[in-house]
Amino acid sequence: MRSRRKEREVRVLAPAKVNLILKVLDRRPDGYHNIWSLMHTVGLEDELRFRLSPRSTGVRLHCDDAALPTDGRNLVSQAASLVLERAGLPADRAMGLEIRLTKRIPVSAGLAGGSSDAAATIAGLNRLLGLGWSPEEMARVGQAVGSDVPFFFFAPSALVRGRGEEVAPVTFTGERWVVLVHPGFPIETRWAYERLASTRQAVPPLSPTLRGVAGRTSFSWDDVVPLMENDFEEALAHSSPASPSLAGRLTRNPPFRYAPLSGPSLDSRRS
Repeated sequence: MRSRRKEREVRVLAPAKVNLILKVLDRRPDGYHNIWSLMHTVGLEDELRFRLSPRSTGVRLHCDDAALPTDGRNLVSQAASLVLERAGLPADRAMGLEIRLTKRIPVSAGLAGGSSDAAATIAGLNRLLGLGWSPEEMARVGQAVGSDVPFFFFAPSALVRGRGEEVAPVTFTGERWVVLVHPGFPIETRWAYERLASTRQAVPPLSPTLRGVAGRTSFSWDDVVPLMENDFEEALAHSSPASPSLAGRLTRNPPFRYAPLSGPSLDSRRS
């Protein structure tokens, strides 16, 4: 996550992320699922700008996508209010804060755009307000907003466990091109998990191969590409008539390795 300070304004780029490996494990008492995932950011980014406005109070969010709410339903607004609260500056009494969000990541596409925007908000306000929070402190705030948020403070790549709060940064050697295919319809995360639960009889354990790489801190793409898998693949395979067709086209193209995401998007990497 990159940021640049400009007088009273901070600009932050919020990248999309993909799950190179995603195993959905047991359901927790709090209703969430434990996961085991190898996550990596990709070069598709939203842009956020933060500016203090002494002439007003409260948080005002502006977004170029009219379909997105700009009130408390938006994760950016939730993250901003939480940061102000933790900093002792309640939103209704704080100096005015204006946030401008430029969307490039598709909504509900399995690319964690909303979570990345929330993380960018926490990081941006950390700089704008001079809070001096560490990545670990920002991740704790982010965890209260969404399960995918903590990852972005340790990006570009990490092994993620628990609900998403256990993040172990890893490094990758080499580069790979990514082709993201979005069929044009959204899939909500809650629905995806409900669909997964209804299509499997039991929670499969981690394979010996994945258990063997759990403690690694570095990977090569040649190691990871053969391991790519996503537990949502079968559950979401027929979420739209277009899904099997798109997946088939990718799997028939030998240079590419296809993997589904937790939304409708498909991830294909040149092997």
